Amino acid sequence: MPVALVGMASGAIAQDKATASAAIDTEIATVSPAPTAATEPRPPLIPAQNFAARNQYRGSQLSPDGSTIALEATLNGVSRIGLINADTRQPIGAFAMSDKQQFEWLRWAGNDKLLVSLSTAGEFLDEEVRFTRLVLIHTKENWVKLLGRRNGVVEGDNVIHIASDGSHALVSVQGSVYDYPSVYRYDLDQGGAMKSVQDPQFGVWRWYADNAGVVRMGTGWRDRALRVYYRPAAGQPLKMIGKLKEDDEETKYWSVAEIISGSDQGYVLRQNDKGRVGLHLFNYATGQIVETIYENPDWDVSDFWLRDGKPIAVFYTDERERVVWFDDTLAKLHGSISKALKEEVVWIASRAKDDSRMLVWAGGPADPGAIYVYTPGARRIDQLSELRPQVDFRQLARPAAVNFKARDGVAIQAYLTLPRGREAKNLPLIVMPHGGPFWVRDTLDYDDMVQLLANRGYAVLQPNFRGSGGYGEAFHKLGAGQIGRKMQDDLDDAMDWAVTQGIADKARACLVGGSYGGYAAIWGVIRNPERWRCAASWAGVTDWDRILKYDRKFLTRKGREDWEELVAGDGTATLDQVSPYRLAAQLSRPLLLAHGTEDTTVPFNQFKAMRDAAAKGAPVAPQLLVIEDEGHSFSKPENERAWYEALETFLAKHNPAD
Repeated sequence: MPVALVGMASGAIAQDKATASAAIDTEIATVSPAPTAATEPRPPLIPAQNFAARNQYRGSQLSPDGSTIALEATLNGVSRIGLINADTRQPIGAFAMSDKQQFEWLRWAGNDKLLVSLSTAGEFLDEEVRFTRLVLIHTKENWVKLLGRRNGVVEGDNVIHIASDGSHALVSVQGSVYDYPSVYRYDLDQGGAMKSVQDPQFGVWRWYADNAGVVRMGTGWRDRALRVYYRPAAGQPLKMIGKLKEDDEETKYWSVAEIISGSDQGYVLRQNDKGRVGLHLFNYATGQIVETIYENPDWDVSDFWLRDGKPIAVFYTDERERVVWFDDTLAKLHGSISKALKEEVVWIASRAKDDSRMLVWAGGPADPGAIYVYTPGARRIDQLSELRPQVDFRQLARPAAVNFKARDGVAIQAYLTLPRGREAKNLPLIVMPHGGPFWVRDTLDYDDMVQLLANRGYAVLQPNFRGSGGYGEAFHKLGAGQIGRKMQDDLDDAMDWAVTQGIADKARACLVGGSYGGYAAIWGVIRNPERWRCAASWAGVTDWDRILKYDRKFLTRKGREDWEELVAGDGTATLDQVSPYRLAAQLSRPLLLAHGTEDTTVPFNQFKAMRDAAAKGAPVAPQLLVIEDEGHSFSKPENERAWYEALETFLAKHNPAD
């Protein structure tokens, strides 16, 4: 979880390390659209490849002692786990990954071992399945070991505890879609012994360990009730201590976040009666809240930090991520970083256990920023890398928050980015819905594709349509059963708002998106061809029945029920009615249909279904882009460049900015 500190020194460049006074502002920023006028010079065109040529380092994590930075790196077109000396900032090692494996995350286990999660696409009984597994890397001895069984398991990377000395880890493992998960102890050495410490239990889909590594709790949905199994200490039997019905108030949102060894207490993220998620100290044995640590009246708490079993910070998101500190020393330390870097936003992305070293990102909504290594004891801030080294942020456009009412009166927030050097009048418009679609939202942050399109002369509008995360339970529930229906209406209404404001030309509006946003783009030109001039989709869903069947393999029973209820609603309307491939013969607008062959989130078969259905008689054949060996998100700059260049060419043909 990155820490967001918002300073008031706007306009400073990412590389400027001169000291400047900067206040820390954790309130919601009031943002206005950047002024645009035909008299302002148009910025030069930034090549698409520059947006794709991102920092070669991703997912940077400091070792607990702060000596080494681990990250995913792309070297000579090959994805690797790289190691950087945090003091000298020089590479000290790299470990290659198979092209067929998709990197998910990495995590330190002590100071010289890394756990890496990888996923692969596969089949189980002729059904599409995503397999996950763990790899152990010893960074000092230079060896790599696959943990667990060699044959694929549906979930093999759910780490529920890592010993503080890095000697072992507890992992919840689900062998197949028909199995309840077990918990295994993996010795993190070259021998790599694997020992079962918790057998599967009927109805338990999720296991929790305390901070000493004892499996203390299991939860699962059965017969439409959340059953909670608990043991007070190691060696004692699990007993069911709670059975919460689906409509009980307590089951709205209840997430075990920490169990404190030697006690019945721990921390939960739990929803209050106003639909807001807060952090609470909780007694698991009695099922009672002991103390409310923090609640925000307007926004859900999304994460928190502990030190020695005590919370030191909580996080929430309004326009961007925010932090509330309980530790004055850390608050002052991070404030000094913000002052030194003179940037609009500063995040602490990773830190040593004793805070002797930190990785810091500094940038802004119109600045991709840079990563720095901060060493407080030496009073040093050293740049590690720029996130987009070939993009001059001074040529970028600043996004702004806007609000409009949907046709049924629902308030929708969106982010508008206007092209520089053009009057904000009758512009070509790109409506860009986010992925997800549930529990996800856009924020006031830098976005490559938004900046690429704004640089080409398009106004870009990113609506947080109903069902988006972060706006409370009531807004979330408005999206239930509304995929392709009212959620799509919100996108249409976003276009109408931009036209009514005089910003956009109603005859020059297109939809562009990825994942769910890709679906919404495809569906928009099928459902309302009179409204949209064209659409472009990366990795979009085209068959909802099939994606639900695929997703069932990775969800608990309650998770499946919740997901299917959100997608399908009450079942009075079928998903076939909002699945693009079912109505592909009606495609009458230009469509760029793009997908990666190794996508484990929205399988490549979704692309093939739409392609084949459109080939049977659609008035307009989609333009196709297939990227071999690419997953749901871009892992290689050359693949991202291929998408950007195809998108740029497609829009220039079907919805030119000039």
